[in-house]
Amino acid sequence: MTVFGDLIGQDRAIDVMRRAASAAAEAIAGGRGTGMTHAWLFTGPALRSAAATAFAASLLCPDQGCGHCDDCHQVEVGSHPDVTFVRPEGLSYSVRQTRELVLKAAGAPTLGRWRIVLFDDADRVTEAAANALLKAIEEPPPRTVWLLCAPSPDDMIITIRSRCRVVTLGTPSTEAVANVLVTRDGVPHDVALDAARAAQGDIGRARRLALDEEARRRRDDVLSIPRSLTGVAECITAAERLVKTSTEDADAATTALNEVETAELRKVYGEGSSGKGLNKGLVRGGAGALKELETMQKSRATRIKRDSLDLALLELVAFYRDVLAVQFGAPVELANEDRRHEVEAVARASTAEQTLRRTDAIMKCRERLAANVNPQIAVEAMTLALRSPA
Repeated sequence: MTVFGDLIGQDRAIDVMRRAASAAAEAIAGGRGTGMTHAWLFTGPALRSAAATAFAASLLCPDQGCGHCDDCHQVEVGSHPDVTFVRPEGLSYSVRQTRELVLKAAGAPTLGRWRIVLFDDADRVTEAAANALLKAIEEPPPRTVWLLCAPSPDDMIITIRSRCRVVTLGTPSTEAVANVLVTRDGVPHDVALDAARAAQGDIGRARRLALDEEARRRRDDVLSIPRSLTGVAECITAAERLVKTSTEDADAATTALNEVETAELRKVYGEGSSGKGLNKGLVRGGAGALKELETMQKSRATRIKRDSLDLALLELVAFYRDVLAVQFGAPVELANEDRRHEVEAVARASTAEQTLRRTDAIMKCRERLAANVNPQIAVEAMTLALRSPA
């Protein structure tokens, strides 16, 4: 299977990437390679990072993405020396992080083909960081390729968007995602269908729901909220549970990593060293570097916490959209078909206008979290609005 095998239902995007990989190979061989450009923007509701990773492998592979060679394998597992995978260290890309990337991207490729920077969540770049990135995209080194990923072209500032070639990815069908889970992961077909519907085209999310019992439990907890909001106390409890779960997710993802990073930094600055002129404490500059690391780690934990909360909110949005579909009698497949009885119960107990207002309350909560409002306050306001009659 080639590197594009997991890009279900993306034939048009795959064709664009294959043509570009062929043009890139022609350019490496000394030809014109006019179909290749140095800045790409991958957009769509799902598969953005997967598509960018596959494209990176096709650029470095001698056979344009065979899926079997060392280059393809190294890109897939994230260990290729010429590919830098980047996510924001905190809630957004800082100027410092972006400038470090620009400097690293300016170097020549190690293995002689391309140096690639895969810039995930590029919509989280700040205005100042965007200015640093813009110059690198405008005047790239001859062998450097930038692959940016964002939900929509409109999420990027126009000066960057206008300098990128946009690859738009669609939402794969439920059946297509389910078939992948069945054939590649051995998931029973009914379980695969439920996971594919709930994930709404995100194959990574679908795989977690199909294979990870904890992921299914988390989803069940979130989807039990609409019918549990019978009073103010229940609203506060539900909000506390959502925020607590997101905090636990952040702790699980960062605790071990933080310890390793801190230990390595202390070692760099000489803690525990022995010899003439050395002591067991940090050398000059170490305390400042340690404080900077701690600040970055806190920001990273906050980002993971917000991402976890946002996933829960999106699941609630999908639930209320299902409710609205039932209320209008729309002949559509429900994202939460496996919980149809709960969806129908909420639909019978409310009006379409109430459902729309509840959906708006969830979206407002997402906006508040993005604006750095205290999560507990924002989520409590949302749960109270979900309970309150129109």
